Amino acid sequence: MKRSTRDMVVRSCSGQDGRLFGGLLLDIKRKAPHYLSDYTDGLSLQCLASFLFLYCACMSPVITFGGLLGEATEGRISAIESLFGASMTGIAYSLFAGQPLTILGSTGPVLVFEKILYKFCKEYGLSYLSLRTCIGLWTAFLCLLLVATDASSLVCYITRFTEEAFASLICIIFIYEALEKLIHLGEHYPINMNNNLDKLTRYSCSCVEPPDPSNATLRYWEQNNITASEIYWEALEVKDCIKRRGEFVGTACGPHGPYIPDVLFWSVVLFFSTVFMSAFLKEFKFSRYFPTKLRAVISDFAVFITIFTMVLVDYVLGVPSPKLKVPSVFKPTRDDRGWLISPLGGNPWWTTLVTVIPALLCTILIFMDQQITAVIINRKEHKLKKGCGYHLDLFVVGLMLGVCSIMGLPWFVAATVLSISHVNSLKVESGCSAPGEQPKFLGIREQRVTGFMIFVLMGCSVFMTSVLKFIPMPVLYGVFLYMGVSSLKGIQFFDRIKLFCMPAKHQPDLIYLRYVPLWKVHVFTLVQLTCLVLLWVIKASAAAVVFPMMVLALVFIRKLLDLCFTNRELSWLDDLMPESKKKKEDDKKKKAKEEAQRMLEVEEGIAHPYDGPGILKTLKVSLDPSMVNISDEMAKTANWKSVSMNSDSAKALKHSGSQAKVSCVKINLENDQGEKYGDAETSL
Repeated sequence: MKRSTRDMVVRSCSGQDGRLFGGLLLDIKRKAPHYLSDYTDGLSLQCLASFLFLYCACMSPVITFGGLLGEATEGRISAIESLFGASMTGIAYSLFAGQPLTILGSTGPVLVFEKILYKFCKEYGLSYLSLRTCIGLWTAFLCLLLVATDASSLVCYITRFTEEAFASLICIIFIYEALEKLIHLGEHYPINMNNNLDKLTRYSCSCVEPPDPSNATLRYWEQNNITASEIYWEALEVKDCIKRRGEFVGTACGPHGPYIPDVLFWSVVLFFSTVFMSAFLKEFKFSRYFPTKLRAVISDFAVFITIFTMVLVDYVLGVPSPKLKVPSVFKPTRDDRGWLISPLGGNPWWTTLVTVIPALLCTILIFMDQQITAVIINRKEHKLKKGCGYHLDLFVVGLMLGVCSIMGLPWFVAATVLSISHVNSLKVESGCSAPGEQPKFLGIREQRVTGFMIFVLMGCSVFMTSVLKFIPMPVLYGVFLYMGVSSLKGIQFFDRIKLFCMPAKHQPDLIYLRYVPLWKVHVFTLVQLTCLVLLWVIKASAAAVVFPMMVLALVFIRKLLDLCFTNRELSWLDDLMPESKKKKEDDKKKKAKEEAQRMLEVEEGIAHPYDGPGILKTLKVSLDPSMVNISDEMAKTANWKSVSMNSDSAKALKHSGSQAKVSCVKINLENDQGEKYGDAETSL
């Protein structure tokens, strides 16, 4: 897209008029006429399917994030706080945001930041929750300042280059973490790799007192008033043995407990069955079985049907696979904290001022995560009709971030993969009744109902533990893998990566390959791939707290590419317009150009450039009304009759397979005064 066109698109969505909060007011004016329809449009079966799918997909990461945060902060912020914060923030965002299709979630860099902050507070004797509240309030203020100054208009510099590098990273992280969590189950449910089938009769595992307890074990016994000699170790269950720091001995024991191979293998079966069944049912609408409407319903409810089926099979078989654990009591994790946190607490007064420094880093993190995801959701290829609202989105996120800080709850921002999955689940396509006919993409069902219901039900999950406890964790890991893989579809970056190993003759007809040399396409892809690797390295290391700075650097790296590529080349490689639409428009332009050229040639009497034997070679036409009809006059001439007599021999020559050039006859037509008024040439 040319820069002028891009600016028009950006101004239409993230407009700025020079006034304070001018962009925010424009967003509100743009979204207000559609507010009622945002609820009426959500009353459909497809929205119900999307809500059930996304609820299951959102629950696990929120609880997992809360559990990890609880370990990092010694329970000051844990799973119940994470559920409450996600529910409250998500409901507010769904009701008032400019783009309700975006789903909020927790991010890895935020977790790293929380760990570093807690460690710092512990070392210097500061109150973690109070210091965190100050940082959160400063971050909320800075976000609102960005809204007031229309800083969201800077999204015009977030091009496909930055979008796809960021989105690819998040998708790969989803895939990696899903597989990592599955492999990690092997530690809790170990396999005996040296099993001897002849000795199964002596296969046993028992708990015993540690013969040489470590200092940590002795300290634990002392703190909990445990006397090792008074415990009947052999009678302890696995959980009690681990809790009292006993040791496992026997041929059926691993380092952390008894071998449990059936659970691990069953978890693997559940994991991959979930992935394949979800993918199969999602594509079921293109099959030849059942009526069209039924196929569409099965496709919409694909993930929910899969989860329900896997839960039912797991329950019937009775294998003790790991299950989803949801807090059953609505109260703070620790008794020494409440739902309101003082910004000062026991900290010195000056901490309220110096916390603006880490708040700057948090603001960049929130801004980049939120706006890049919003740009991806608002892509032209999604054919959104109700407009977007970058300023309004950031306003709601910033406001709720301040509320969560005061209440001691985690911070939430736009989650890329969950948002893409939400959009994909709401795609509207034309009905296709003819066999083999591909449906046309019509747009997205834009509404607020699905997001609102997802987070309302998430808040009620505390009272639904009797149902949620049956959901196996491997099934949810499989949903993560499915979402990560399905979100990669349509990313041009991965299409360009495939070109490295593809011979030129087998390459697809991609629009940018028509206008950009292949080696330049490879250079552009390599730069983007290098940026992706750097993002991965930074996010996976202890330096993850500076991850948002690297994402910001992508914008400047893209700007440097202007020195290596022409504007025309970048317009094809880094255009926000979808590949299919660009190709269609290019074909339409070519066709229109050829048609205009043909009309011009007819008007000017220029010969048509037709090639090949057996067809008309040249034809000069005069539009003078005084001229006779050339077709009628030619039919009366002896020359034309001669041509007709030889037509059979010309056909015989064509069918004989001869490669010889077909001879042609040139016909000149003149009047009685010798003036030429038409000529033609045709093959025999």
